[in-house]
Amino acid sequence: MISVSEAKKIITDNITRLTPVNLPLQFSSGLVLAKDVYAPMDIPAFPQSSMDGYAFSYSNWQKDKKLRISREVAAGSNEIFTLDQNEAVRIFTGAPVPPGADTVVMQEKIKLLSNELIIEDENLQSGSNVRPKGSEIKAGTLALGKNSVLTPAAIGFLAGIGIKEVNVYPLPSISIIITGNELQQPGIPLQHGQVYESNSFSLKAILKQLHIENIQVLYATDEATTVTNTLKNALPLSDVVLLTGGISVGDYDFVLQAATECDVINFFHKVKQRPGKPLYFGMKENKLVFGLPGNPSSLLTCFYQYVIPALEKLSNRKKIVQTLQAPLNKPFQKKAELTHFFKGFYDGETVTALDAQESYRLSSFAIANCLIQVNEEVTSLNKGELVDVYLLPG
Repeated sequence: MISVSEAKKIITDNITRLTPVNLPLQFSSGLVLAKDVYAPMDIPAFPQSSMDGYAFSYSNWQKDKKLRISREVAAGSNEIFTLDQNEAVRIFTGAPVPPGADTVVMQEKIKLLSNELIIEDENLQSGSNVRPKGSEIKAGTLALGKNSVLTPAAIGFLAGIGIKEVNVYPLPSISIIITGNELQQPGIPLQHGQVYESNSFSLKAILKQLHIENIQVLYATDEATTVTNTLKNALPLSDVVLLTGGISVGDYDFVLQAATECDVINFFHKVKQRPGKPLYFGMKENKLVFGLPGNPSSLLTCFYQYVIPALEKLSNRKKIVQTLQAPLNKPFQKKAELTHFFKGFYDGETVTALDAQESYRLSSFAIANCLIQVNEEVTSLNKGELVDVYLLPG
């Protein structure tokens, strides 16, 4: 049995990132760039008006203050002409400023006398209200660097400079294997000895919260051949396999045996923690296999502590579960030897360990917004003492 820190190090040290793929920009939200992206052209590609108003030559206007309005230019206009001296054009936001003009006066700062433009803007300067060509970005300039997260703004920026496709680290494909003879689907009446299956619902909800959509859920009864065959079929289709239940040492626990028969290399089985002591981690080539406890609270704790960091590394994502230290709201005690993860609530100042900490109980997890880590050597903590807090993604 290994420590929590040892288990986490083993996982992160043995995982390699997924091979980058080219994806259409519209399907890359939240992913991480695997290559630098450079601007293919100047943006804007032409001097552009930033206001509705009138475009003209500032130096010519300074000479005699007379401007005649000759035409208008709307956004999207592809007409090419050169503005004559003492001419102005009616222009709109986003429209190209024609050659011969270098300044735009706001429409609120003018008067029109017949077809003559009278400017009433004392603060007007040469170049006012004109976006120079390439002022957003120059052709060949780095637009977004490798390892940048494609946020909505980043995607909009790349689309705005003409990028259609990006090279990114993909999200992993996931297989969830639910083991157990006692499980029944919600909505169907329970027979004596049955319980409702909830783990697949929790896991799919978290994965979708992480924008992972390539998920399949499989079910295996507590029979060695069934668990083995289910795992064998899932491995070629998955980057990560999550097995729930069947990982302890009972007569009907066959996950460890199935992993061995599928040539999965065992990196560890059992961690000095509560809940989730029988956690298993193995790999077959570059495929990750987690054996998660069947108790719902244990499963979620192990997922947040071990699976999420693995998913982060696979897709080169930034830290999803944020950590901080906070003072305890009330004291508590525990036995030594095991690191404990308590379901907690952080109010922005202090953190409280909730009631119903048993590994089978989800009622407290349903209102928790964090996990409180108390290391194995600690046996008691007083009110106000600082503890490590893992903030759960909301």
